[in-house]
Amino acid sequence: MGNADMTEQVPTGKSELIVEHSASAGLITLNRPKALNALSLAMVRGITAALMQWRDDDSVQIVALRGTNKVGRPGSPEGLFGGFCAGGDIRFFHQAALANDPSLEDFFTEEYTLNHLIHSYPKPIVAFMDGVVMGGGMGLCQGARVRIVTEHTKMAMPETNIGLFPDVGGGYFLSRCPGHVGEYLALSGDVIGAEDAIAYGLADVQRRAAELPALWNRLTSQTFVDAAQTEAWLAQHLPGAARPAQLLDEAMEAAFSKATVLEIVTTLECARDAWSRMVAVTLRKRSPLMLHVALEQVRLARHMALADDLRMERDMVHRCFHLRPGAASETVEGIRALAIDKDHQPRWKPERIEAVTPEMVSPFFDSPWSPQNHPLTHLQDT
Repeated sequence: MGNADMTEQVPTGKSELIVEHSASAGLITLNRPKALNALSLAMVRGITAALMQWRDDDSVQIVALRGTNKVGRPGSPEGLFGGFCAGGDIRFFHQAALANDPSLEDFFTEEYTLNHLIHSYPKPIVAFMDGVVMGGGMGLCQGARVRIVTEHTKMAMPETNIGLFPDVGGGYFLSRCPGHVGEYLALSGDVIGAEDAIAYGLADVQRRAAELPALWNRLTSQTFVDAAQTEAWLAQHLPGAARPAQLLDEAMEAAFSKATVLEIVTTLECARDAWSRMVAVTLRKRSPLMLHVALEQVRLARHMALADDLRMERDMVHRCFHLRPGAASETVEGIRALAIDKDHQPRWKPERIEAVTPEMVSPFFDSPWSPQNHPLTHLQDT
């Protein structure tokens, strides 16, 4: 990983992950553009290995993370920026769950460990969040020191649409949004842009997409002698947003503060404004079971440290694939409808929000492991 001139470089070849070292920067490029840079287990392991190597390497003072795109845009050459990460590889999830492949368990254990590493990393990480930033992509960037969004950013945690919940630390970072924004994003999976991302505390800096290549080049050509010099450069070139965090509008805030999913949906359906009613229609399409699970997750996580939240989410994702194994899994069915058969007609069980009971929800929060044997027992918050 020698120094490289990044000015004209375009990621090429079949490598899913490009790891480089230029001047004082460690550089990570997600390079799976045809899959919207969806994370494979190999990519998770590669990112983790790079961060672990750089953590105690004094020649690396800052880390930058970006994705690639499959179609060039004006101001964004083909292969550079334009897309960040659409999440985990849900096709792999589907295949592995049906085959009872143990690497599915490895994926979540190692992905959540990586999420924790990013949040606790001792050196600044700068995430270039251009294009799609969803699911596992949010897990990669929410722990970064500087989160850059553009006019093309499409941010969401859409897991309830595939019978899952907003994992990768979603309970932690969504619950830290102002008011009940976290509940809204977790349940609806709605896509937000740069301005809302900053307003909700999920991004720090907005730049025009056309500026990203030059900004990347400046970052990767700087030599920093120590952390203080690195911080000074960031303060000058990537100052955080001055605007205060904002709540949802009053009607939406009132709805998503309700105690139960049914109360939330009923309030939205009775609202006078069209947007609230549209969100209610969206919720009626999501997995009724996982809406209840996600609401409980966000509200529990609001009072948890990150490591505890990730351990809870590790329990939950295990239950998603094992409470009802194989094709009976709500998650497997949701992925089938969206990405495998693409009929967009998931057969949710139960079919309606009104039919979900507390007895259906509570098993997701029962850990299958003792504290000593938990796969994330090693995670510690400082």
